[in-house]
Amino acid sequence: MSRGATALPRSLGHTGTGPLDRGDRSRLTAAVSETTGRDEPGERPPTLFGPPAEVPTRVLVLGMVRQDGSLEAGELYAVAEACGQSVEQVRSCLRRLVAEGLFVRHGEGRDARFDATPEALRSMGENLERSRLAFGQDAAGRGWDRCWHLVAFAIPEAKRASRDAFRDQLIHMGGAPIQNGLYVSPHPWEKAARDQADRLGVLEHTTFATTDDLEVGGVTDPRKLAAMLWPLDELGRKYQAFVERYDFVPGLLEERRREKKRLTEEEFLPGSLAFGIEYQQCFDDDPLLPPELLPRPWPGRDARELVLTCRRLGVLLREEHEKPKLFAPWDDLLLSFRS
Repeated sequence: MSRGATALPRSLGHTGTGPLDRGDRSRLTAAVSETTGRDEPGERPPTLFGPPAEVPTRVLVLGMVRQDGSLEAGELYAVAEACGQSVEQVRSCLRRLVAEGLFVRHGEGRDARFDATPEALRSMGENLERSRLAFGQDAAGRGWDRCWHLVAFAIPEAKRASRDAFRDQLIHMGGAPIQNGLYVSPHPWEKAARDQADRLGVLEHTTFATTDDLEVGGVTDPRKLAAMLWPLDELGRKYQAFVERYDFVPGLLEERRREKKRLTEEEFLPGSLAFGIEYQQCFDDDPLLPPELLPRPWPGRDARELVLTCRRLGVLLREEHEKPKLFAPWDDLLLSFRS
């Protein structure tokens, strides 16, 4: 089974991890319409967003962080219970996050509050900015200035750990290797790359440059260069699989809306969390190239449109709007792109 994939239980007649066919969807629709109390002990019901899935506790915990970087234990435990996570699982995860220096705890038990450290805030801020860039590019459909941004480094072996960390950061930021120690991006990433180099103590070994005339292996056409430097075919297949797996969800949500039926916490929270995790596994590998460099049509854009639609409808249909929110900062960002 691929990373992040989920499978329908055999009782629903589906044993694989591919897109659901019409029969699978009918059985899933019927299953989520039943009361959750009918399930056998130890079994979790299917959710409206898809089949039940194992959700990493760490993702759940970080999903409850507010805009200001705070996390309330009492709110977290309530959401965790609705997602089938035990209090001890959550406590153990919180202890690890504190030990890693990502959060500072204040108070005890359900009254405890956890505040994100600057390192955690930086990481969460970067993720939000990546989402802002992706949805902004989708909305504009264009915007590249045809300028390539280069980062080169020659870091000595004595700083091997920092060299490896810097290389990983450049790839995480969407850069592609041209050759050893030379990376390229179509985005103006100089400030972010310089900050990373400074943080890792390798700035003195780093060079920055820009050009509108890039040639690699005899290739100069920008779109051909993008296809050669980044694994766009593989990424496109991952996005397409996500779209095909969940393209039935908007119809079910719209049907709930027409029938004036709300989503219970047991339907909304675990389902939307699993849905978000599968999308994020595609998004984390996306260099977020400008539309001018991507194949057309690009399934990444379809995936984000699906996310927008499902999250918007799911939040509107949630039965208990006053309850704590998962991914609240992310939802605020998403909804700003949809009138």
